[in-house]
Amino acid sequence: MSFRLLLIAAALAASGTAQSQPTELPTPEGQVLLVVTGEIAATNKADAAHLDRTLLEALPRHELETSTSVTDGVNRFEGFLMRDLLEWVGAEGDTAAAIALNDYLIEIPMADFHDYDVLVADTMDGEALTPRDKGPLWIVYPRDDHRELQDIRYDYRWVWQLYRLEIQ
Repeated sequence: MSFRLLLIAAALAASGTAQSQPTELPTPEGQVLLVVTGEIAATNKADAAHLDRTLLEALPRHELETSTSVTDGVNRFEGFLMRDLLEWVGAEGDTAAAIALNDYLIEIPMADFHDYDVLVADTMDGEALTPRDKGPLWIVYPRDDHRELQDIRYDYRWVWQLYRLEIQ
């Protein structure tokens, strides 16, 4: 295992400790895909968590098959659970403001991420998501697994081209 991956593993392990103590995350070496700010305990640049693909891929990987309101049929998404990311950065709050590259913003109750296996997908049907096709990160709900998620209120929370989370 490379030294960088050992640092990432150590940061992941440290995130399970008391959240009142700040934790320093590894510094991203690649292009930053996601910035998490606000009420978080683990940071790596000022008061924010700047995360590149390598850092995000250190989180446990999950798959989800579901339909969406903007694609045809059932798609297979891969990525990490939002709750794993929030635990890793020591997020404390009631709301996550999700912001897309086009400045779309919606406030999502943090309870969603604990009540459902909400995925931050980086692939769809085996293909890496790019900004041209809703990537590089897309918040995906398991809508086919829960009738209540088949509601327009939840459809608004499917943020594609996600690049920022502000924990409030």
